[in-house]
Amino acid sequence: MSGIRVVIVDDHSIFRSGLRADLDAKVDVVGDAADVASAIAVIVETQPDVVLLDVHLPGSAGAETVATGGEAVLRAALPQAPNTRFLALSVSDAAEDVVRVIRAGARGYITKGSSGIEVSQAALAVAGGDAVFSPRLAGFVLDAFGAVGGETATASDELDRLSAREQEVMRLIARGYAYKEVATELFISAKTVETHVSAVLRKLQLSSRYELTAWATERRLL
Repeated sequence: MSGIRVVIVDDHSIFRSGLRADLDAKVDVVGDAADVASAIAVIVETQPDVVLLDVHLPGSAGAETVATGGEAVLRAALPQAPNTRFLALSVSDAAEDVVRVIRAGARGYITKGSSGIEVSQAALAVAGGDAVFSPRLAGFVLDAFGAVGGETATASDELDRLSAREQEVMRLIARGYAYKEVATELFISAKTVETHVSAVLRKLQLSSRYELTAWATERRLL
């Protein structure tokens, strides 16, 4: 897709400036904010495609706790920016944080250990209508919300496109393993893992490991 407009919401200015510098050229930062009140104001004013939202965000005038600041932004801003999608970006990988922010209306949740390229890909995917989660967090969403019941037959047909080894690699990558970890687990080289991942993405018509995780989660394959 073409470029998107985003707002960064995080209470650490050095993180906001660093993320802004690391994002892909297709991601245009049109505003940022450090707390609940200013976040709502800038989102309503700019109507961005995507908001990169810190979950543990200080509230406005003490009205919100740190744990619910991100949720407060979602609940207040979503009705006023109906075409904006929200991608949670947090240091936390706690199940309660993931579930809370998704229930409030976020379209995805990734951790701050993600690179600028990964955040950019996730933002572009969310802007395009996809749900995006860091691989290790997808299971929380599956447990909390369940999977679509009619996916079993489709998943079986799609898995038939992959070799046995590609299926092994697919499941580990979708669970959040790094290439080196997969290589160690399967006693193959990291280069071979990379080759298998490329084949898996091509055969399943996916473009990133985030999409692969979402695909596997929906089909109860993790």
